[in-house]
Amino acid sequence: MAMILAVLYFGLIQLLMIDSSRELGAARRFRARVLAQTMAENGAELAAHDLVNKIPGAIVRVTTEDAWGKATGELRKASDVNFVLEGKGETKGLVVVKESVKITGRVVGGRIYIDYTTH
Repeated sequence: MAMILAVLYFGLIQLLMIDSSRELGAARRFRARVLAQTMAENGAELAAHDLVNKIPGAIVRVTTEDAWGKATGELRKASDVNFVLEGKGETKGLVVVKESVKITGRVVGGRIYIDYTTH
């Protein structure tokens, strides 16, 4: 009887270990996805520096990298009014995730209006 209980106990422990490793993998993927989205938004923000004063036709590209990953951003200002910001983020680590953001808007009288954003 004790042998059967021991086998069942070790089986239960093994099932718990399998479940916890699955949960750890899901947590790593979620963390990497959130971090990649944040890096993409940071890249777009860096490219948007001094957006109001940029001349039409200007293309600004920025790249930054740190221990968490890489962020790139691009600003395209087609006219005095319309602009497109694009940011891309890529994480480092066990789980590598790439995310991007695209922001379209306009500058009217020194004020920035965002028409739509896609992630």
